Amino acid sequence: MELKKYVNSYQVRSYECDRNNNLRMVTLLNIFQDMADAHAAQMGLGLEYVLSQGLAWVGSNYEIEIKRLPQIHECITMATWPAVEKKLGAVRDFEVFGEDGERIITASSQWILINFDRKRPVSLRENLPQYSIIEERALPTEFPKIKEVGKIDEQTKFRVRFDDIDLNKHVNNAVYILWASEAVAPEFRLNHNPYKIAINFKKEGLMGEKVMVNTEVDGLHTTHSICTYDGEERELARAEITWVERKE
Repeated sequence: MELKKYVNSYQVRSYECDRNNNLRMVTLLNIFQDMADAHAAQMGLGLEYVLSQGLAWVGSNYEIEIKRLPQIHECITMATWPAVEKKLGAVRDFEVFGEDGERIITASSQWILINFDRKRPVSLRENLPQYSIIEERALPTEFPKIKEVGKIDEQTKFRVRFDDIDLNKHVNNAVYILWASEAVAPEFRLNHNPYKIAINFKKEGLMGEKVMVNTEVDGLHTTHSICTYDGEERELARAEITWVERKE
């Protein structure tokens, strides 16, 4: 059977919106994950099947471009598909269309297939030979490495909450983007929206760990290093955000 994009409509609920009536970033990423899981299940490669083979998908990268965020009560259309096959994983892309049919968000994500018990990458083709792709990109990218934070202009510290943890027992990917986007001065965040986001996931964050986000600010461009502290120091993720001034 020919592989097709997975397409679904979604109406933005009031409790999913921020103070400006925009869809929350963390909710957008969670919908992406839900869409990906539903499509994988449709392909016969869903969560239950992968776990039954002793495997798991681990996110390594996201890149997102946002023309605008969906608004409260807006009915949006979302599409996703596996776009690139790699030796140890795959790339899955996403598109979001507004109620008027205009494409408002494009995104690309990179995932590594691992042996669940050993936590080591394994060959995609050898372990999931039925995997197939649609050779089309929503957001062409090779996921370049994000530079280190050079100087710390902002620093935020907190503890990982129970609610930050997903069924894999570590911090959900969507939470890291939330942490990065919140790690700027409140006045700046109130007056700006993210336009481009890139994030590299590095290590698993665990419940109760103390985490800090070190942020470098260069005009409308911010770089973020998300690390544990007070014990074993590990960099969990690194992100870059390009911002635009919010219009009333």
